[in-house]
Amino acid sequence: MNRKEINEIKGLFASIEECNILRLAGCYVNADKEKVLSFDEPFFDFPKEEKHKYLEIFRKSLSGQAGKNTLDMEFISDANEDADLSLINGRMLLEKMRKSELKDMSFLDEFYNRIIDTYDFLGNYLILAIYQEYDVPGKATDGTSMDDASDEVYQYVLCSICPLKLSKPGLGYDETQNSIHTLKQDYFVDAPDVAFLYPAFTDRSADTDKLLFYTKNTGELQAALIGGFLDCCVPMAANVQKASFTDIVTEVLDTESDIETVKNIHDNLRDLAEEKKKESNGEAAYVGKEEVKRVLEKSGVSEEKLENFDTKYKQRFTDESGAEEKLVATNIVPPRSKFEVKTPDVYVKVNSDKTDLVETRVIDGKKCLVIELGEGIVVNGIPINR
Repeated sequence: MNRKEINEIKGLFASIEECNILRLAGCYVNADKEKVLSFDEPFFDFPKEEKHKYLEIFRKSLSGQAGKNTLDMEFISDANEDADLSLINGRMLLEKMRKSELKDMSFLDEFYNRIIDTYDFLGNYLILAIYQEYDVPGKATDGTSMDDASDEVYQYVLCSICPLKLSKPGLGYDETQNSIHTLKQDYFVDAPDVAFLYPAFTDRSADTDKLLFYTKNTGELQAALIGGFLDCCVPMAANVQKASFTDIVTEVLDTESDIETVKNIHDNLRDLAEEKKKESNGEAAYVGKEEVKRVLEKSGVSEEKLENFDTKYKQRFTDESGAEEKLVATNIVPPRSKFEVKTPDVYVKVNSDKTDLVETRVIDGKKCLVIELGEGIVVNGIPINR
């Protein structure tokens, strides 16, 4: 799903009047992985104030950066029609939930059980699931919506898993007793930790081969939930991609690692990321092994150092099926990133498009970092004029 498609669905939660959520189901799970309560009601039965809070959760479930917070995931297996509910895969369970419009409690119970078994979290949390129908408006040739020319009704399930946190202790005013005293701590529902939309809304149409997965924590994905329950390949987390890429460049450069080469790699990667972003049309922009290799060649890395690049890349970037895992361009070099130079005692950060201001020189027999200084020098908030 590209950003326009995600925003189109996200826009359905802009207001109570515009949304068409037909049903909301939920299950509160405590730290001992026990179901404390569950509910399943038409959405319009909830109080107005609660509806607004739920809509805020669902908007956050479709937020963030493509390739980091929101990830397209493809199912490994086909949906299996098994008579025993406990034996059907996650894909089939989601399909049954969708077709039943969340009205079959046996499907919901199985759904909650599988999340409890695979969701890695210490503490209390709330599982939410909604069923919604969206009458997808057609698009004119100029891209404008035609409300009277619907192409299909997109029927989907959105699940959000939200941690419950204790409110902070402290003094407060108790209106019932007209006094100031220590307020009772209560659990409140926090922003979603993970969420998933099934089926995906690809090319503005239901795609039952995929789902859209959201994670608040881009550094660590819920591997058991994704692979064990949802039956999807577990992608490499954003920070793992960054760290692995840094490791492979370090290994390839070896003794050729100098500041000019690293600057060239940084600049060329940034240019590639910007180019990919323009081509991606709002989707996550991916780069593969050959593109990374060309960047290193262009940056001045010798053929000798690149001899083992393919092997090193394969060792680090191969998915569960043995296929080459592509990297999200913005994960390995964010477009607005800073160029950083660190020593044990000094830390220098330079705008990405100003790396030409930094170089190394040998002065009086010492290796020095030289930074060209222009106007507007400020030290500890004090302007420097000399």
